[in-house]
Amino acid sequence: METKLNLISKIAEQDQKCQFSNLVHLLNEANLRECFYKLEKDKASGVDEVTFSEYEENLTDNLADLVRRMKKFSYHPQPVLRVYVPKSNNKLRPLGIPALEDKIVQMGIARILEAIYENDFMDFSYGFRPGRSCHQALNSLDKMIMENPVNHVIDADIKGFFDNVDHDWMVHCLEQRISDKALIRYIVRFLKSGIMEEGKWFDSDQGTPQGGIISPILANIYLHYVLDLWIEECVRPRSRGYVGITRYADDFIICVQYKEEANQILSSLHNRLSKFGLTLSSEKTRIIEYGPYAKVNAKRRGKRPESFSFLGITHFCDKTRKGRFKVGRRTENKKLRAKLVEINQWLKSIRNKVPLREWWPTLCSKLRGHFQYYGVSGNFDRIKQYRYQVIKLAYKWINRRSQKKSFNWRTFNEYMKRFPLPKAKIYHNLYTLQSY
Repeated sequence: METKLNLISKIAEQDQKCQFSNLVHLLNEANLRECFYKLEKDKASGVDEVTFSEYEENLTDNLADLVRRMKKFSYHPQPVLRVYVPKSNNKLRPLGIPALEDKIVQMGIARILEAIYENDFMDFSYGFRPGRSCHQALNSLDKMIMENPVNHVIDADIKGFFDNVDHDWMVHCLEQRISDKALIRYIVRFLKSGIMEEGKWFDSDQGTPQGGIISPILANIYLHYVLDLWIEECVRPRSRGYVGITRYADDFIICVQYKEEANQILSSLHNRLSKFGLTLSSEKTRIIEYGPYAKVNAKRRGKRPESFSFLGITHFCDKTRKGRFKVGRRTENKKLRAKLVEINQWLKSIRNKVPLREWWPTLCSKLRGHFQYYGVSGNFDRIKQYRYQVIKLAYKWINRRSQKKSFNWRTFNEYMKRFPLPKAKIYHNLYTLQSY
C-alpha cells in the first residue's frame, strides 16, 4: 500500500487539479491488515466491545468478511460510542470511540486522503500532519511576528468546530480531488453513522466525532477550503499591509499590520464561516494590539498591553536585554491550574495503592512530559514553578498515607537526592533570530 500511496502523492503534487478515481480498491485484505497493525492495541472499545486481541484471533477471516461486505456495499459503520472527558474550564469535551472494525477502515481511508491532500495543504497548517508539530506552529508564529510589521492579532475561536462541520460542504470539498463515488459514499456513512450515548442512538446529521481516526484529516480538508485558501487567495492579495496566519487544526491566529484591515478581515471571516455552517465564538474572538508599539501605546492609555493564548501558551509583549520587543511566553494560567489539579488528583488516588518506589518513576515521567511540551523559550519560570508545586503536592500526599508522617522536609529532600525528579528544562528554543 505504501508504494501505491507514494504514487498517488506524486501525481497529486504534479497535477493540483487531478481528480482521483478507483481508490476504494486499495481497501483490500492486505492493506487493511497493515492498517489493523497500525492501531493502538490498548485503546478503549467501541459499541461492539470488541478488543484488539479478540479481533486478531481470527484476523484473516474477519478481514475477508469485511472486504466482502465492502464490495457489496453492505458494510455500514456502527454508531460511535460517545464519552466525555473533563476540560480545564470544568466543562466536558465529547469524544467518539468507533468500533474496532470501523477504526481499521477509517485508518485505510485516512491514509488515502493524506496521500492526496498533504501536498495541497498550506505551509501555515500544522495540526495532525506528518512531520509537523505544535512546537513548529509556535515557532512559525514567533517568526511571523518578529520578521514582519505585525501590529494587531486576530485571536479567533470557531465555536464547536468538530460538531458543526456541514456534511454537504464536506462532500463538496472532497469532490475537488476525488471522483471515486464509492470512497466518498463510505466517508459519508462514517459521518452519518450516529452516536450511541447511555444506550440511546442519536442521529449525526452534521459534524465529525472527535476521537475518530478519520476526523483530523477531514477537519484539515474542510478548513483548507474554508479558511486557508480564502486567506491565501482572497484576503492577502487584497490587503494593503501584511497579513499572516498560523493554524493548528481548528485553532488559528491571524496577524495583521493595520487595524482597519484587521476589522475588515474579522467581519469577512464571520461571513465566510457562516456560509459553511460555522460560527466564531463571540466571547473568545477578539482583535488585540500586539507588537513593538503595543506596550508603548498601552502605557499612554494607562493600561497593560494585551496578550493572547495559542496552543496552551500565553503570548505577551516582552523585551530583550537591549530593550527591543520580543514575543514573551508563559504557560496559560488555566492550563497551569488544570495540570496542577490533575497531578493533585493522581497523587491523592495513588498514594495508598502502590508503594512509593513504584509510582515515583511515573511522577518523573509526568513531570518530564510537562517540560517537553511547555519547555519553550521564555517559559522557564512557569515550568520551574510547576515543578515546585508538584514537589509540594507530593510531600503533602506522601505524608497523608497514614496518621504518622512518612517524611519531614529534610528527609524528603534526602530522598529526592537519591531519586531525583527531572529538572525544569527548555526543550524548544524559539529565540533563534538575530533580533533576539
